[in-house]
Amino acid sequence: MHDTHEHKWIPPTKFHLVTGTWTMTAGAVANTIAMSRAQADASTTITIPVDVPMNDGPDKGACLISIDVYWEVLTAAADAVDALIHKVTLPVTGAAIGAPESLAFAYDTGHDTAGERLTLDQHSMTLTLTTPLWVEDDVVVQVQVIINAAATSDITLFGARANYTYRLG
Repeated sequence: MHDTHEHKWIPPTKFHLVTGTWTMTAGAVANTIAMSRAQADASTTITIPVDVPMNDGPDKGACLISIDVYWEVLTAAADAVDALIHKVTLPVTGAAIGAPESLAFAYDTGHDTAGERLTLDQHSMTLTLTTPLWVEDDVVVQVQVIINAAATSDITLFGARANYTYRLG
């Protein structure tokens, strides 16, 4: 099996949200889930675990290509929005977890400038890895989105989608 069009939805309830008061809410569209942050002139870090199949064989399992992140900014534009992609090596018994390694990526054309990422809008931002990554059984991948909100920015997260090639055998 070699499928180049595999996807994995990551709901906002799996995100790790740092700073601010976040509330799980029903999305503005019926039957959707969202996480909303109370208005505050502050920066917040959102860590998204990229949960795709792992494999210890060479060039098998999931080859991560890109991650799409879905959110909206209402009322007032954010002051800044930036992203990072990290690979973390899992430890063997008695060892510390590895230091996060930053992975190179490109923003999609609608988010490749700082000004495009902070606008009042519903955002679907794609982060494409410069070098696609075969996710081995001893690493995890995490995306961090850092949003520096204005005093009256309403930030709502809808989820993320990992896009990958899946190969077995």
